[in-house]
Parts: sequence; structure tokens; C-alpha cells
Amino acid sequence: MFIRHRRPLLFWRTFVNMPRRLYRCYGLGYLHFITFSCYQRRRLLGTASRRDLFLKILEQVRRRYRIVVVGYVVMPEHVHLLISEPERGNPSTVMQVLKQRFARRVLGEQRRRQRTEQGSLWVETTSPEHV
Repeated sequence: MFIRHRRPLLFWRTFVNMPRRLYRCYGLGYLHFITFSCYQRRRLLGTASRRDLFLKILEQVRRRYRIVVVGYVVMPEHVHLLISEPERGNPSTVMQVLKQRFARRVLGEQRRRQRTEQGSLWVETTSPEHV
């Protein structure tokens, strides 16, 4: 099955200088080399626990979409993947799900940490030494 996706040219011209006739080919059984970076190249993958979390989510997505991960490199601010075509969906969908799941987990972690820090700040200012 051959699927050819074209993006609206106005959208791509507005944000990124890309070739006019750029299109994606899916369904031919090729491997896909994908590189993506974290938001504003932040070092969101800078710790071992974050990299482990990313790999855990990659494994979940790999099983769900039945892809073969031929190779990967996880750097502190970007990732390289070499994957086969998924049996379900297409590589764009796989990447969307992978990035969304990781982002939701990391953002949830950060929100929980901020809530506890705010609570501890309140406790410190009402301690007997403060008065």
C-alpha cells in the first residue's frame, strides 16, 4: 500500500524554508531515520531516569504499533531513531504518540514537584523561628 502525504505549502513556507515538492512516502517497507529535538533544545533527557522513562515509553509504543526499532541514540536534548514502518498507522503517528506520552509524563512530574515546593515554602514561612 503506497500512501503519499502532502503538506499545505503555505504552512511550511511560513515557518520553515523547505523544498516545494516535499512529500512523505509510507507503505513501501523502507526504514525511517528520524531525528527530533526537545522543546527549545532543553536537556529533558539529561538524566538516567528520564532516558529510562523515554525508553520505557518507546517500548510501549513499539508494541502497540508493531514497529521494529533497528537502532536509537538518546542524547540529552535530542533523539535519533531508525525504525521500520509500523503495522498500524504510519511513522508520523508513531512519533506523535511517543512524544506526547513522554511530554505528558515529564510535565506531570514537574507540576507535582512545583506543588510540593510551594507547600513547603508556606510551611517554612509559618514556622516559629520566622515570627
